Amino acid sequence: MRIAAFPKGELTAMVLRRTKTVHEWIDEAGSLGVDGLELHTGFFWSEDDDYIDGIGDHLASAGFEMPMMCASPDFTNPDADVRAREIDQQAHFMRVTARLGGQGATCRVLSGQAHPSIGVEQGVDLASEAILGLLPLARELGITLAIENHYKASTWEYPEFAQRPEVFRAILDRIPDRVDFGVQFDPSNAITAGVDSSEFLESVIDRVVTMQASDRFLEAGTTLDDLRQADGTLGYSPALKHGVVGQGLNDYPRIFGILRDAGYDGWISIEDGVNGMDELQASVDFLRDARDRWFGGSTAVSVRNHDRARQAADALATPKGQAL
Repeated sequence: MRIAAFPKGELTAMVLRRTKTVHEWIDEAGSLGVDGLELHTGFFWSEDDDYIDGIGDHLASAGFEMPMMCASPDFTNPDADVRAREIDQQAHFMRVTARLGGQGATCRVLSGQAHPSIGVEQGVDLASEAILGLLPLARELGITLAIENHYKASTWEYPEFAQRPEVFRAILDRIPDRVDFGVQFDPSNAITAGVDSSEFLESVIDRVVTMQASDRFLEAGTTLDDLRQADGTLGYSPALKHGVVGQGLNDYPRIFGILRDAGYDGWISIEDGVNGMDELQASVDFLRDARDRWFGGSTAVSVRNHDRARQAADALATPKGQAL
């Protein structure tokens, strides 16, 4: 298992206000002791090749891999022209993912926003059609699209269309590809969806290719039932707070056990730092200890279900009588 870091606490500065550069973040992350950095599409303030390569050079000189790209496409937008632009933008960052992360890197994909005018069936159609249309490019680039159980992107007006597990799984069912497409599991987002994160993981573990690690804490005197909305979700209530991974509501021993038993030994990216670098470092230390305890100290990148799907696809693509 390899560990990456994602600066959740810096998104406003790096994406919205643009007062902090990705280069500053790379320098700061040098003290964390992680194997890689997950990047966000908003960290790229230019599409110029030299600019992108400069980020890649900085990552490499700092000793980091770039295993995961955090993209937030809105494939459920009711405007067809907007949807087309979202698909084009996703394709662009898939190419950036391959450029910086190489073969095997993942690029996050989402369904889109829960636009009031888009019903469930129409939204599932729009999201699955957009993702299916991008899979040939993923195959060509040698990367994997990973759909995250998500709440809401920082630039969005509405929450995630597929926040509820039954809608998320409906999209999965429309996309049978297990080579170029999988799930990015986020346990805290399962909590905001109003479900147990371990139980949600068990329902999608056969499709998981990457994971984000974060945690949530309830404000004193608050219960999960207090926060539950009419649709069963919790959302980002002010009473549901970020904190050090492993010290909150997620049952990480159970989560790690599910991952281990399924043969997951891949990337886990820590989504933390909302309360400062000290907490992010504490989350890194927790993951490093967990790697020793649950994954035997392995720093491999191996996801059994995904690897088997690739091997099966390779076997089908090999002409009869020709050795692999």
